[in-house]
Amino acid sequence: MARSISIFGATGSVGLSTLDLVRQHRSAFRVVALTANGNAAALAALAREFDAEIAVVAEPEAYGALKEALLGSGIEAAAGPDALIEAAKRDVDWTMASIVGCAGLPPTMAAIEQGKTVALANKEALVSAGDLMMAAVKRSGATLLPVDSEHNAIFQSLAGGRIDQVRKITLTASGGPFRSFSLDEMRSVTPAQAVAHPNWDMGAKISIDSATMMNKGLELIEAHHLFPVGLDKLDILVHPQSVIHSMVEYVDCSTLAQLGSPDMRIPIASALAWPGRIETTCKPLDLATIGQLTFEQPDIQRFPALRLARAAITEGGAKPAIMNAANEVGVAAFLAGQIGFLDIASLVEDTLCGYAPNNLPICIDDLFSIDAAARTYAQTHIQKVTYAR
Repeated sequence: MARSISIFGATGSVGLSTLDLVRQHRSAFRVVALTANGNAAALAALAREFDAEIAVVAEPEAYGALKEALLGSGIEAAAGPDALIEAAKRDVDWTMASIVGCAGLPPTMAAIEQGKTVALANKEALVSAGDLMMAAVKRSGATLLPVDSEHNAIFQSLAGGRIDQVRKITLTASGGPFRSFSLDEMRSVTPAQAVAHPNWDMGAKISIDSATMMNKGLELIEAHHLFPVGLDKLDILVHPQSVIHSMVEYVDCSTLAQLGSPDMRIPIASALAWPGRIETTCKPLDLATIGQLTFEQPDIQRFPALRLARAAITEGGAKPAIMNAANEVGVAAFLAGQIGFLDIASLVEDTLCGYAPNNLPICIDDLFSIDAAARTYAQTHIQKVTYAR
């Protein structure tokens, strides 16, 4: 029988890559729900193409345009945060959680609570609510499949192995577009330069995170929750070719690595077909043409986001959520020309040091309160402090 699936964030890069794979294997999948933030026209076109049961826009103002675009199709239209959660509660075999930012947390948690398979591409949700999310996975019996290329590589490299036999897990990083830039050079980079990733085709926010290496810091926190080997056994290595996506070293000193072309459809296909495999049209890996694979230690002086992320997860509690919120504010401010590139990490550190919530997060509502307060603090701090640009 066809596997029933829902895709949250269908018009984003991960959502579109997922639908490209579904397009290649139409008989294997039945699309139930597709969602987008506010692009009603694009969402309606995808819903019609894949004969979805329901299409949901997060922005209530886009509801009229979505309903009109779906007129006569028989596809249900809905809008707003509550509609996203209701769509996530629909009975499906597999859900792609790829809404960017903390906005994706409620529908992701709702999908997990159904006890089925959730493919996780929303790193901010796991970073901010890792303890709550993993507790929900355990409680519901859901299967959480990582879609980030690094975590999917670890997941594949652990197949047939045991977590208690792992000596070290190494996440690889491309180093981003400014890997060889000096601090002085990075002070003057523009948003256009920062979103131009040398290897991956991604959205603006994740591209900026890759350029600051905050993306790798977020992934470190994700790995801490997904693969509980202890923070001291999680390492980061810069690998500019982006061919080896992560490595797992076992106690016998064997190291298993997952390799592949830098194409997000490869880890998505792994999650979409798990525990099996499906063919893709991705470019096969040609090591002879690549010629060599190189590695180097990350420079935490030029990329302090790595230090901040490790400190945040070490301290725990609300710190990862605060870090993530401040980073989202910083990235948006940089893209808007309000602060410089290096100011993003400075803003994150200032927020981590300056904002302390009254309580630890014990539920999703607590996390959203902390997230909102951290954003307010960061936004206010931008107005008070003149960063060196």
